Amino acid sequence: MSQVGSGPKSADDMTYEQAREAARSILDGEPAPATVGAFFVANRWKHNTPEELAAYTDEASSRVEYAVPDADPVDCGANYDGKERTALLGVAAGIAAAAAGTPVVAHSADRVPTAMGCSYRHVLDELGVHTDLAPEKSAELVDETGFGFYYQPRFAPDLADLSDVREETGVRSFFNTVETLVNPADADVHLGSFYHLAFAERVCETFAESRRHEPDRVVMFQGLEGYDDIRPGYTKVADWDGGLNDYEIQTADYGMEFEREDLRVEDVPCDSARITEEVLAGERDGVFADAVALNAAFRVYARGDAETLDSALDDARQVLRDGKAEETLDAVRRLA
Repeated sequence: MSQVGSGPKSADDMTYEQAREAARSILDGEPAPATVGAFFVANRWKHNTPEELAAYTDEASSRVEYAVPDADPVDCGANYDGKERTALLGVAAGIAAAAAGTPVVAHSADRVPTAMGCSYRHVLDELGVHTDLAPEKSAELVDETGFGFYYQPRFAPDLADLSDVREETGVRSFFNTVETLVNPADADVHLGSFYHLAFAERVCETFAESRRHEPDRVVMFQGLEGYDDIRPGYTKVADWDGGLNDYEIQTADYGMEFEREDLRVEDVPCDSARITEEVLAGERDGVFADAVALNAAFRVYARGDAETLDSALDDARQVLRDGKAEETLDAVRRLA
């Protein structure tokens, strides 16, 4: 604690071994809650190095119950603390991508500090999809439908048990990043989001430092409310396959003329589920259909199932028109 707790300028970085031991102690429940909270705050003001984040992630991953589907999915571990103002489109996007031939895994928990917002699980629950699944069942669902959900208390109970101390601390901790990276399906492609490009760079460097995870590709973009829904307008994209390439897109370049306010909803879980049903059934076009198609396209493109984002977008729009996306949602409901 003293090594990282002396202040933003004087704190020392930890070695991989030191950081992993700290994570082990916390996940084993050894320190008092006040000590854990202080350690979270100290890490918050110090800023973690990729080596530290890799150690934290590797220790958490050593406790994960992995269930690897035969399909090689895209891993979508969006921020577990969720969304509070705009529709959550990741479920619709993941199912549309699955219908287009790109298997997708999503994972989250319940209300996670600090935002305590809507995450994947809440939208799936509203859709009538059973989410309290054993990891093996989640893997089967991916292979049967192309889309699967992994529930944190089932695949990483030690992480889930930290919810109370994280809430009491009141600030985002490094575990908010770690839980998005543990990759319970052991996928080769990670898709995520960031506020600033520096965070995407740190995630890619974290994977490079990890002794457990070696994804072939990481694709991240500036997400709406920090989630893995592409924000309207100008968006920065980071694409890593051993080296980082960053570029910019404009949603208007894809014929999508909408603003952030156009994606705002009143009841995020309920409204997101309704939008998901309507878009996947081909009963809704316009703003939300465009946003779902573009987010699905990024999943298709990230896995390399289309050579360009434009081609991936064509594939996504096609499954929304021809009924395949709705069929995939029906299969997920039936088989989960």
